[in-house]
Amino acid sequence: MGYGFRNEDLFEINMALRCKVKDQARIIAEFKSGERYLKLQKDHHKVIKGYIREIKKLKKELAEAHTQTVTVRNIWTEECEKVWREHEAEIARKDAKIRQLEERVWELEGKLDGTKTAMSLEADAKLYEKDCIIRELQNKLLHAEALLGRDSTNTNLPTSQTPPDKKKHIPNSRRNTGKEKGGQPGHKKHVLEKPRREEVTDTVDHTIGEGDICPVCGSDQLVYTGEYEEKYEIEVEINVKKILHKIWLYQCANCGEFVRCGIDPGLWAECQYGANVQAIALSLLNTSNSSINKVPVHLAGITNGEVAPSNGYIAKLMPRAAHRLDRFMDDLRQQLIRLRLVYWDDTVIMADKRRICLRFYGNEKIAYYVAHEKKDMDSVLEDGVLEALTEETTVMHDHNSINYNDRFFFRNIECNAHGQRDLQKIIDETGHAEPKELKELISITIKDRNDILKNGGDGFSDGYITGFEKKLEDILSRAELKAEENTSKYSGAFERAVIKRFRNYKDNYFAWVKDFTLPTTNNVSERALRPAKTKMKVSGQFASSKTANNYARVRTYIETCRRNGINEMTALSRLCAGNPYTVEEILTAV
Repeated sequence: MGYGFRNEDLFEINMALRCKVKDQARIIAEFKSGERYLKLQKDHHKVIKGYIREIKKLKKELAEAHTQTVTVRNIWTEECEKVWREHEAEIARKDAKIRQLEERVWELEGKLDGTKTAMSLEADAKLYEKDCIIRELQNKLLHAEALLGRDSTNTNLPTSQTPPDKKKHIPNSRRNTGKEKGGQPGHKKHVLEKPRREEVTDTVDHTIGEGDICPVCGSDQLVYTGEYEEKYEIEVEINVKKILHKIWLYQCANCGEFVRCGIDPGLWAECQYGANVQAIALSLLNTSNSSINKVPVHLAGITNGEVAPSNGYIAKLMPRAAHRLDRFMDDLRQQLIRLRLVYWDDTVIMADKRRICLRFYGNEKIAYYVAHEKKDMDSVLEDGVLEALTEETTVMHDHNSINYNDRFFFRNIECNAHGQRDLQKIIDETGHAEPKELKELISITIKDRNDILKNGGDGFSDGYITGFEKKLEDILSRAELKAEENTSKYSGAFERAVIKRFRNYKDNYFAWVKDFTLPTTNNVSERALRPAKTKMKVSGQFASSKTANNYARVRTYIETCRRNGINEMTALSRLCAGNPYTVEEILTAV
């Protein structure tokens, strides 16, 4: 660098010279204006010359300063350009570094976004998996709670199988009147009626005994007044009869052949039990549901040990009685297929450690039972009942797709009690409001119908029926949507099936709304089959399907007699004597 000046020195010189130049310019300006001239002329004429010299000197110095300024300017410009070039180069390097860093940042951000996306997707997948597990556990919990809560309100379980920790549900369709329990004021008290005088079989006199005294004064001087009070007692006494049958023998005077009178087939052995003993045993087996080994114990108990048949003898009674009912079963079936309304249902029973079927057909007067190896169409056709019915017959049943087969011509109606139990099961497992609304609609409509029947009416008004159908359609539409949303493997399929069934068979479910002669439930069949369930619980399984069918036949005879007011023991005694009631006798009994 020229002159060996430092940048700082040049800057200070330049600034000093600039100040001087500025000061000199001011002075020159004063001279140019003439003001200073006039004053110097006026006041310091002599000094002017000195100033002139000074001006010259300053001009010279100014010229030198100008020269130096140009030199400094040139030096400064070169330095600034160098610094500027270095600065621009540095800026360029930094810009390149920034771009490099930005590209790296963009690359890292891209990788981060990909990682974040992957992590987010993975997290979402894990959350979804956990949500599925939670829903699955919730569904399992609801299903477990529903299983624990199953009783006669939401399944076909009888009330006898209610768990010990639950209160039994006793079906009762009567409305609460708000009155206190027990007899109401003015209600006639029900007491045992005393027999007529001619019906009295025994008389017991109760007299004062030795040592009896007056309860007031303690005297023993008690005199009979000639009057007495009457109290009656109805008692049962088991008398064992041991009857000798003398069968007289005759000899033909013509040929010498020995002849005897006709003998009752029941007297085939030298000694045998009579028809009444057999009837009691059959009643214990069929009505009391006693097991074979308990019947002899019971008979021995009530006869003080005089009648104690063997288990083998008791086991033979049922098939023998069933065989005597061949004609009865055929005749009863002929009456059955003529009915205008037939109830039917079947249930599973056990025989030889296998599940078999016990089926019921009938009404309030006829009870027709059959047992089969399988619960299928072949067994239904074997019964010969449904296929023989015409389009004039209405069949009430718990929903069974067999009934809708093209080979049948009768009209189907569905049991609402069974449908309501299915709805209650859905309510317990899902908590959905729509099944509850449908169940309540059915209950309210049935109660309204019962009120109309009680008051002598025979049908709903058109407006009521229209309102019912509108409510039903609204509930079913919402229930279908809710059922489709239910993805639970425990309750989803069942809910969809039940709602679909109500939709597809609503005319069959609710035919009773328009026709008050039709029933609302299949309780006739369910009550008829319930004793078989009790028998399973009390006496265990049947030995085979054949023994189950023997039970079904005898049950048919007993129950049909009972439904027509015929005493069970009388009916069984006639059966065991080989002379059972005919179908005509039973159905015409008063």
